[in-house]
Formats: sequence, C-alpha cells, structure tokens
Amino acid sequence: MADEFATSVDMGLQLTKRIYYGKNPPKPLVMEKKSSEINNLPTAPMVYAVVKDPSMVDNPDIPSYQPYVYGRSDPPALIPLDMQGIAMEVDCYMDTAFVTVNGTWRMHCIASSRYCDCRIAVPMGEQGSVLGVEIETPSRSYSTLLIESNDTKDAGLVANAKDGFLLNRRIYTLKVPQVAGGSILSVKVSWSQKLLYQDGQFSLNIPFSFPWHVNPIAKLLCKKERIRLNVNSGMGKEILCGSCSHPLKETRRLVGSLGFLYESEVRAWSMDDFSFSYKVHSSEILGSVLLNRVSMLDVDQREMFCFNLYPPTVNAMKVFRKEVVYVVDISASMQGRPLENVKSALLAALSKLSPADTFNVIAFNGKSLLFSSSMEPSGKESIGKATQWIDQNFVAEGGTDISLPLNQAIEMLSKNGDSIPLVFLITDGSVGDEREICEALRGRLMKRGLNAPRISTFGIGLYCNHYFLQMLAQIGRGYYDAAYDLDSISSRLERLLNGTSSVILADLKIEALESLDSFELYPCYLPDLLSSRPLIVSGRFIGTCSGSVKVSGTLADLSSFVVDVKVQKAKDFPLERVFARRQIETITANAWFSENNQLEEMVAKLSLQTGVPSEYTNLVLVENLKEKQTSKLETVDEKASDQLNVKKIIYLRALGVGFGNLKATADNLPVEAAEPKLHETSEMVFSAASNLCGKLCDFCCCMCFIQFCSRVSDRCAVTLAQLCTALACFECISFCCEVCGECG
Repeated sequence: MADEFATSVDMGLQLTKRIYYGKNPPKPLVMEKKSSEINNLPTAPMVYAVVKDPSMVDNPDIPSYQPYVYGRSDPPALIPLDMQGIAMEVDCYMDTAFVTVNGTWRMHCIASSRYCDCRIAVPMGEQGSVLGVEIETPSRSYSTLLIESNDTKDAGLVANAKDGFLLNRRIYTLKVPQVAGGSILSVKVSWSQKLLYQDGQFSLNIPFSFPWHVNPIAKLLCKKERIRLNVNSGMGKEILCGSCSHPLKETRRLVGSLGFLYESEVRAWSMDDFSFSYKVHSSEILGSVLLNRVSMLDVDQREMFCFNLYPPTVNAMKVFRKEVVYVVDISASMQGRPLENVKSALLAALSKLSPADTFNVIAFNGKSLLFSSSMEPSGKESIGKATQWIDQNFVAEGGTDISLPLNQAIEMLSKNGDSIPLVFLITDGSVGDEREICEALRGRLMKRGLNAPRISTFGIGLYCNHYFLQMLAQIGRGYYDAAYDLDSISSRLERLLNGTSSVILADLKIEALESLDSFELYPCYLPDLLSSRPLIVSGRFIGTCSGSVKVSGTLADLSSFVVDVKVQKAKDFPLERVFARRQIETITANAWFSENNQLEEMVAKLSLQTGVPSEYTNLVLVENLKEKQTSKLETVDEKASDQLNVKKIIYLRALGVGFGNLKATADNLPVEAAEPKLHETSEMVFSAASNLCGKLCDFCCCMCFIQFCSRVSDRCAVTLAQLCTALACFECISFCCEVCGECG
C-alpha cells in the first residue's frame, strides 16, 4: 500500500502544475530533496486533497479558466495541502513519549465552488499508537472516539469499515469527507511512542520533516513553528542532556525533570525530524520503585507500581557467556525480501558472538533442518560453515510447524549455570497448536528453574499471532519485537538479536513483592537485566510497601548481587497512562492464552479509560455539524445521506494486530498481502453508481431511437423497447452485485 500512496502523491504533484498564481506569481520555495521525499511517503503530519476529478484543481482565489479536463483520476490523486501553522507538545516519561501536534492547512488547490475529501496522514515514531484525532472545518468538526467492539448495534459496519488504518503500521491515515476549496482545516493529533535506549541514553525521534511543497507560495505568510518538550525520568536523579535537532531553550530544571521550548518564525517549515536524547548517569546498577494510588474511576482498584532497573551507563560489567539457538521460519511465505532480510540480520548477529559463546541454527517449515546436531563454538571456522549452510538451506518452501524446532532448540541447550541459554524464534506465520505450545513450554521451563532457556520472539507481518509470540516471550522471560513492513525487518531483528544477548544480571527477584497480599506483574515473569536496555515493568498490588525494597540477582561471574531500591510516590508522573499499552498487551496475551472473557472485558475497559486502542475496542469518527447542533446521536454508515440535524458516525478500521491468520499461513500468502488498500472505501460504490447512470443514459438514447423507429413500424418499436428495458434491468442487477460485493 505504501507504493499506492506514493503513486497517488506523485499524481497529485503533477496536477498542481494546473494551479494559476497570477501574472507575476511568487517564486516557489524549492529546497534540496531528501531521500524520504523521493518516495513521497509522509515524514511529518500531512493533509492531502483527494482528487478524483482533475477539473476541480484550481486556485480558489484566482480562477485560471483552463480548458476542461476529461476523465477521472483512478486511483485518486493526493495533493499535499499548504501548511499554515504547526505546534507540537511532547511529554516524556521514562521510555514513553506522548506527542500532540496542532496544525492548520489550506485547500489551496481546489476551486472555491468545488468540494473534495481530504486525507490526513500522521507518521509516528517507534511503536507509535494513535490516541486521538480532532478536525475543524468551516462547516463541520470531527473527533475520534473509542467504543467497545461488542457494543455496536451493527457489527457489520465495523467489519466492513474501509478507512482509518495504519500504513506499514506506523503511519495513521483517515479521510475527512467533502471539504470546500479554499477552506482552512485545523487538525489536532495525539499519539504515544517509545524512546530507544542505546549507549546509556534515551533517544527520542519524532517524524517532523516537512516536504518543501507544503510551504505556501501564493502569498507571503508568517510561518511559526513551536515545540514544547517536558522530560521526567522517574529516577529522581539529575538528567544529562545529549543531542537535539532543534534549538531548544531550557525553561525548567528540577531533579529528575526538565522543560524546554522552541518557538521561531521560519522561512520554511522544518526539514528535520525532531530528535532529543538524555541520560541519567550512573556507574552502578540504578533502580527505583514508583507507587501511584489509583483514582475511583480506575477499572482496577489495586494500587499501581512501576519497577525500573538501569544498567551502568559505562559498560564495565561483565556479560554472561551465551548458548544461542536461532529458530528461523523458511516456509514459502518468507520467499524473497523477508527471508533475505532475516538472513542479513542473522549473519550480522553471528559475527558479533564472542569466542566463549556457542550457537546453532534451526530452519523450519513443515519439517526442521539443523545446522549441527550439537552446539557449535563461535569460532571463525564454524561461523563460516554456518554462513555456507544458511545460504544453501534457507530456501523458502513448504508449510509452517513451530512446535518441533522449538522443542529441539530447548533440548539442545545445556542445564549448567555458567551460561545463559537463549532461543530466538523468528516467524511470519500462525499455527493451530499455539496454546498447546505455550502450555507445554511453561511446564518444561518451570521444571528447569533458573537455568531454563530465555525465549525471545520476532514476528513478521500481520498473519502471525503476535499475542502468541508475546506470551511465549513472557513465559520464557525473554523479549518480543515485530516488523510489519519489509524495510524494517533487518534493522529491528538485528537490534533484538544483539540487544537481548547482553545479559549482565540474571534470575532477578524483588523480595518485597513476596510479602504483599497479592501482586501482578506486566509482563508476568521478570526478564534479565541487559547492558543494552533498562528493565522497566509495572504491576498492581494489594498490601503495604516499605520505604525500600531489596532486588537480588546473579552476576556473570556467578556471584550474588543485592541492591536496595528506594520506593517513592509518583509525583507528576501518570503511571496509568505511561504503562497503559504494556498492561493492555500483556492482559490481551493472557486473555488469548486462557480464553478468558473476563480478561477481554478488562482490556476493553482499560482501553476506554486510557484512550489506547485494543483488540476489543474500535475508533469511530464522530461528525458534528456547526449549523444545527443537537444532542441526537444516530449510528449511520459512511455511505448514508447527510442530514443537517444528525451527528454522523463513520466507523474506522480496527487498529489491533489480530490473533493470526491460519488460512493465510496455510496458503503461504506473502507479508505484503495483509496490507489494507488505500482507496478501498465506499467511493467505489459511487463509482459503480456512476457507471449505472452512464448505462441509463445509453438506455435513454435507445428510447429516443425507438421513438424514431416507431414512425416506421409499431412492431419494431415494441421489440426494441422490450430489449432495451431488459438491458437496463441487467445493468441494475450488475450494479447491485457490485454494491453487495463492496459492502459485504
């Protein structure tokens, strides 16, 4: 779908050549194009005019009286609108950022007497999750709203929703119906995303690079950019700032929190993504526990806590020796770029193993292929042989069977305590015995205790069951990640393979939790502490927590490690918002595993409470007419006729990743086949209606011809009339079939 989007934008940029700016037009601001602009995908919040009829493209202020353009744009072209103002507010808490962008755009490319839809596209950063969209036009306002999936009066409207989806799972896009040429649109978008951790510091990156063609050229305009940034580390320690992309001015500095502001008049909108990095310096392992008393409206009345443990910012601690087994899906659906990208990441990970480590590789489809019958030392010779074996045996064919290779990997790893056994499962498919796999592994890993293998998982595309992979990683005290588009597979997988292999503190225990009346962790088991990332978990509890807690574990030299971690109340730190997505995903994985309806209901309530989309809630777009406001709320489909005194609800696509697709896996469908189609909306129904109108016009012409023929022969006229009527009825039936096919 990314290619479809880029093609539509390219068509739109070609259509902008029709816009007339007067006899002495100002020179357009042309900057050097970046690589991101060449593919025409949005690299900042954008609004586009959706143009099906090229004749409507014109300057709304200065009509050009160009020759009429025949035909329609199929697919519709996307013209980037002129941006007239932008402001962004960012609140960072630990590894989570909440972003709100306010912008104004003008329909500078559509004649003042014409109307067309507008498409909003919002690229989000690492693991972005849209929280809300608000839109203001001269005649209407729109806002998104979360509803429970089970509450809708017509489930078919949700199931058949075509708009409001994620492009490559990182660009949220939705359509605003019928906006007049020359109008001003105000858009407010909120989302959450993750901060990456590398080399002892957190780094934030927000898409904020605007293409040169969104700068207005019709007239001089005072362009103001504004960015406000707040940082709260949650550690109560001094924050050390790193690099920054924009000239921020410090407005507040407290222990553990900072405030910044950037505000400027600019000649051109920002051409760089907004980036910022910071660290909480410590030469030792550093931790904290934050407590937060819940509100009366919280669906879970247990108190909430957050436990975080940071590795030293100076990498001076010894890393555990590793025994690693890579379990890689080579089924037919992995053919082409998916398997090539996995091979690239795997070979890079093999090259970074230390001489003391051992490894093995298992490739699987309907059967499993082992590089070696036992673990191999990570010397130059064995890695060379493994590389040659991978090139020969990584051939995408056959079906998918995960249980056998996973069991082989676990059996292969030793049970001694001087190394960390690691299993990495990489797949793009879903299998029918996933619950059985989780149940069996949970029993086996519990029997092996602290020496049980750590299982990390990596999902590719939307056909695999990501909640199965998350549950497997929780049970195995490992980590989970995913890539939904082909371009991100290699980088994300390499980051998972390398980052989760650097264990510095294993077998962690929080002793204070055992004395509580009850507690629940998200995730359910504590992973090891890595040198490459902090350990951040949240949970709920009932009981009394003391002023400090003891955290114990085992170091790489097998000595014991104990640290006292201070317990403090969270001030100006919204724990329920920061950890909402983790909590929702963890409970969803448990709900899937246990098939528990009560957990599903809890997820839905948490989603509605925090505004974070889930598998059991849906976003809808609510339209409010400004002319005649009423309190009446009527659920109508996107295709329904517009009524001035009714609020209109447009159902949007579900934003969850789902629970896998067994049929698509069995059919070996490629990753890209799961992508929604950009222009797969109800406009196709109106296109079919247009075709019908054309046929009816032909019918009318036939009737005129019949009148002429009737002067010659009454019998001829009757015969032709019956024939044309039959043809018209046939077209009506064809149209109904088309509509039924589109509407389901």
